[in-house]
Amino acid sequence: MKTLFRTDLIDKEPSLVSVPIRKRMMCLNESCLDPYQAIKEQFQARLADIRLNRYLSPVTQELHHKLAAYVGCGTAAENLLWGNGADDMLYHIFLSVREHDQAFALSLTPSYFDYKTFCEAVGLKIRFLELNEDFSFSTEEYLKLASHPDCRLAILCNPNNPTGNLFPKEQLRQIVEALPDKLVLIDETYYEFSDTTFAGDLASYPNLILTRSFSKAFSGAGLRFGYAISSPDNIYSLKKVFTTFHTSILNQVFALTILENVPLFCGQVLEVMRLRDDMYEQMSRVDGLKVYPSHTNFLTFTVGERTPQLFEYLKERDIAVRDVGAQRRLKNCLRATLSCPDDNEAFFFALNDFLTN
Repeated sequence: MKTLFRTDLIDKEPSLVSVPIRKRMMCLNESCLDPYQAIKEQFQARLADIRLNRYLSPVTQELHHKLAAYVGCGTAAENLLWGNGADDMLYHIFLSVREHDQAFALSLTPSYFDYKTFCEAVGLKIRFLELNEDFSFSTEEYLKLASHPDCRLAILCNPNNPTGNLFPKEQLRQIVEALPDKLVLIDETYYEFSDTTFAGDLASYPNLILTRSFSKAFSGAGLRFGYAISSPDNIYSLKKVFTTFHTSILNQVFALTILENVPLFCGQVLEVMRLRDDMYEQMSRVDGLKVYPSHTNFLTFTVGERTPQLFEYLKERDIAVRDVGAQRRLKNCLRATLSCPDDNEAFFFALNDFLTN
């Protein structure tokens, strides 16, 4: 039977998240802070003035100004575009650069799993440069691949997921400067946990675009609100592949209310960083366990060949972590979100129990 859709979709599976569902969800880099409970009175007060029977709302303009102020570094409304999570921004960026059937994006590996997912969804090919064992990479090799005439986008996730490391800022700047005719995407989803950003460099680099999320630092995984920061020209071009009313007014109101309570969420970020660093120190002292330093809200670790058994053991203890071992550099590795003291305590107790039995 002749397919009614693109032929390259025949062998593709729908995008699904396959993780164990347990009491302690330490597998999706979510926050233990419920943002609705934290700011519901202000959110509900704002809703009193919202008309959901209308497409247009003054909230949109207000959110533009509040978000620009949060980003800082001279950012204005015309430097911003938001959507249904950072994933939505990635998807549409990939869609906007797909020039022809041979066009491809370049990413490091291991890095965010869904770069490949979203590239394939829009018919954009993707190529990878593997990280070194210490999670560094060769600038020269990266530039060699990115300089190919069919490369339409160079992707760099910083801090990187799922390895958790930061790449040297000068190394990334060197790549941006060496590719003036390529769009360079720096994924800053975990920016708030590292305090490292290229937002202040955008005026110097017309080829640079940043993506960020409200899912991590702002505890809004279920909110689905993410945004891109770039030059006004790049944002204007990117808008051409978005639908007109692509983000609900409800989402915008909630995002705006979050931005009116930034100190609350910044306090949560600092707490998560403290929990992460404390857990790293504890895990570093455990025999038979290797844990990697992180500038995110998670830690990646391994117990070698026993890792698959540990994964099942944690599930039996009602603890869900993420198996990230499908990529060669992370063979037998797991990733655990460090957001909640109770979850962390239960996780570390179970980990010790497993290793001592």
